[in-house]
Amino acid sequence: MSVTIQLPEGAGEPFKKASSSGQRRESEAVDEMGEFEDNWEDEIESDEDAVDAEAEDKDGMEVDEVLPAIEESEEPQPAKEAYIPGHHTLGKDEILEADDSVYIMRHTLGVDWPCLSFDVLRDNLGDERQRYPTTAYIVGGTQADIAKHNELIVYQMSSLHKTQHDNADSDEEDDDDEDALDEDAVLDYRSIPHPGGVNRTRAQPLPAGSSLPPTTQPYLVATWAETGKVHIWNVRQLIESLTVPGYVYNKAQAQTPVFTINSHGRTEGFAMDWASSGSSSLRLLTGDNHSKIYLTTSTPSGFNALSQPFVSHTSSVEDIQWSLSEPTIFASCSADQSIQIWDVRTKGRKSVAGIMQAHESDVNVISWNRTTTNLLVSGGDDGGIKAWDLRNVKKKGSGEPDPTPVAHFAWHSKPITSIEWHPTEDSIFAASGADDQVTLWDLAVEHDTEEMGMDDTNAGEKEVPPQLLFVHQGQEDIKEVHWHPQIPGTVISTASDGFNIFKTISV
Repeated sequence: MSVTIQLPEGAGEPFKKASSSGQRRESEAVDEMGEFEDNWEDEIESDEDAVDAEAEDKDGMEVDEVLPAIEESEEPQPAKEAYIPGHHTLGKDEILEADDSVYIMRHTLGVDWPCLSFDVLRDNLGDERQRYPTTAYIVGGTQADIAKHNELIVYQMSSLHKTQHDNADSDEEDDDDEDALDEDAVLDYRSIPHPGGVNRTRAQPLPAGSSLPPTTQPYLVATWAETGKVHIWNVRQLIESLTVPGYVYNKAQAQTPVFTINSHGRTEGFAMDWASSGSSSLRLLTGDNHSKIYLTTSTPSGFNALSQPFVSHTSSVEDIQWSLSEPTIFASCSADQSIQIWDVRTKGRKSVAGIMQAHESDVNVISWNRTTTNLLVSGGDDGGIKAWDLRNVKKKGSGEPDPTPVAHFAWHSKPITSIEWHPTEDSIFAASGADDQVTLWDLAVEHDTEEMGMDDTNAGEKEVPPQLLFVHQGQEDIKEVHWHPQIPGTVISTASDGFNIFKTISV
């Protein structure tokens, strides 16, 4: 978990790296007692010059008292205190500062306009890569001041070095470790104009271990626009332009959507998810603020937007997730507080099962576990996070009550804005909240009362769940968080002030 270093106001700035060319802050001068030089002192002092101190004192002469040597204090410096939301409140002159000893890698990247939704793009640099510096590619859409300034942007984050630790014991190792260079990351990008602000961005799924398609084939990205339209773009040449120096792409082609979905009319939305049935068949679900969900499929000749919507929700659809094991099944969540399970083969376009009262308020986000396919995690407007075993969800019309979640956490104090299972670890997930926290969780950790030290002294305080692995702070108005599928343990988050990309010692 990140640590608070309490500093006087103005002594530091939160989450800023020192420039390698910048001057170090000068140490304060230390007051030391020097030797007193007597200008009238004889060069050679004889034994006769020595006098009895007591005798001289009786004669009225002042004698300086000889003080013992000042020894340096052996008292240890006060330990840094971990800032725990809900337990501590920052004082007037206190600020949060990251404890870099708990990060393997951490970088902050600013942008011109807020990018409140993004997705990670696959690259050709390999899976399971552990060496630094590394590079990551993402795609996002902006929320600019006026509509005509909005863009769809492909970002290249390069020079992602390991975080340098101030650990004396590892100085010798770090001297020879090129990965530990303390350098700033570089953010490069290619952009195309986008009609209106972007509510959500999702990239075409590519199988693990696969390479990027050649430049002659598309790599598709869908954007939910505030205009009520969903656009599908080919960003493959934009990636190539960032990767290959001097590569020139067809701007007119890149700036023209491959397909535009008009099924929602002028009603905007946020829910969107791709499912892949192979290299030639793609399916895209989009849900809007009027509770309707539409399916768009691809064919060898193009895309086909189906006209009949899925309708069982009674309020805005907030998020959608395809099942990774059943190609016809998907889940959705809504401001009507429910989670619905659907089968696209069902006549009437109605959900087949659901949790009617999943949260006490709007259900904002859901994520379907990638390896244990009966697990779904959800985040609500109430700040709650719940994990569900879908084997306990009953069919519609059965009359059975809603199932009980297998886990329920009330750590976040404001709405959950994003949630996502780890790509390979089936018990770990990341979440973000409007309380400016990104949290990492592990459901496999069991509660140990003695180890946690929970006793009467903690009465009245908010208990830290043992499943909470890490709290990352430092961004304002966090909107979305994703794991990088090719750089194990790496998390990327976006907020109103830009991107954070980091890897902790906990995952």
